[in-house]
Amino acid sequence: MYCVRNVTEDLYWIGANDRRLELFENIHPIPKGVSYNAYVLLDEKTVLFDTIDWSSCRQFLDNLEHVLDGRSLDYIIINHMEPDHGASIEEILLRYPNVTIISTEKAFMLMRQFGFSIDGHELDEVSEGDTRTFGKHTVTFVAAPMVHWPEAMVTFDVTNGVLFAADAFGSFGALDGKLFNDEVNFDRDWIDEARRYYTNIVGKYGPHVQLLLKKAAGIVDDIKYICPLHGPVWRSDFGYLLDKYNHWSTYEPEEDGVMIVYASMYGNTEAAAGALAAKLCEKGFTNVVMYDVSNTHVSYLISETFRLSHIVLASVTYNLGIYPVMHNYLMDMKALNLQKRTFALIENGSWACKSGDLMEKFIQNDLKNMTLLSERLSLASTLKSEKAPELDAFADAILASIKKED
Repeated sequence: MYCVRNVTEDLYWIGANDRRLELFENIHPIPKGVSYNAYVLLDEKTVLFDTIDWSSCRQFLDNLEHVLDGRSLDYIIINHMEPDHGASIEEILLRYPNVTIISTEKAFMLMRQFGFSIDGHELDEVSEGDTRTFGKHTVTFVAAPMVHWPEAMVTFDVTNGVLFAADAFGSFGALDGKLFNDEVNFDRDWIDEARRYYTNIVGKYGPHVQLLLKKAAGIVDDIKYICPLHGPVWRSDFGYLLDKYNHWSTYEPEEDGVMIVYASMYGNTEAAAGALAAKLCEKGFTNVVMYDVSNTHVSYLISETFRLSHIVLASVTYNLGIYPVMHNYLMDMKALNLQKRTFALIENGSWACKSGDLMEKFIQNDLKNMTLLSERLSLASTLKSEKAPELDAFADAILASIKKED
């Protein structure tokens, strides 16, 4: 049974949702599932924009057949070749052998690398600024390298103002019938998954996203719809979406807040982290969140680190080093190019307290454009009552830093 929705009069969403997949890219938990978006334009010629993951191919093919309603498929435009979007290309070629594939040189290279038999089909290689006309609709192509693969491009329909955005402006989360951003409460139900998607999938490539945003600025008044490959289609409130992307891609925090991430073996470091959180709230600052690095998937930690301005790392010393999962969290910050945050440190050790010095060294040597507060809270096994003045001063230092940045 088909499941489609009109985007515009002659453009249709024909994607599918996967609510069974547990890990996106076999690493990121997706408890709310994920959508795979593809679109079909019915003009004098028929045009398919991207395909979807192989796991949902049957639904996708039913949708495509329904929308075509007996017509042939003339063109397929591939904006992004990652397998969650490109895996069904060969199935399309088998069913519609006369289709012409429009894509970039690097995308064709990747199709061959994945073993797709494309060379017996009509291939139309396009570059930045090229246009194609399918009847009343004319599209132009914009290169978007490293957003987030090197072959990526976006396609803009200059006739109806639809931007086919590839992996830009996407989100984790399956669609539950509501296709458009104005059919959902995005800031309540979607923003956290959109942020987690961006920061973990695209976050490393902020400068490349900035380049794409600068290109989009030239046509922003002409954009009427943004059609990403995951998540809702945008047809309003573009300023909200672009503001989020500008913050994330420049590594500026969205808001002043304190994120306390703790690594605790027997609960003593966790207790100190909790005492700090309570002290901050007692002093009137309540935008505070706490996470146990041992049982919070790092994708959630990274997302929150992009959101907030101040990060407190509270770690035990383990084998004279940083607690392993805390070290992994730091390594993910480095891999995703995170910048422009303020750190404060809590260290704990029963006989050799080394974690603070090692975290400081990592922040200073391996991360970019970070601020490290000189105040540090050091524990010998537990936070004792005589440490209360130090805890109070530590909280004051964090709050003073937030006030200074304001």
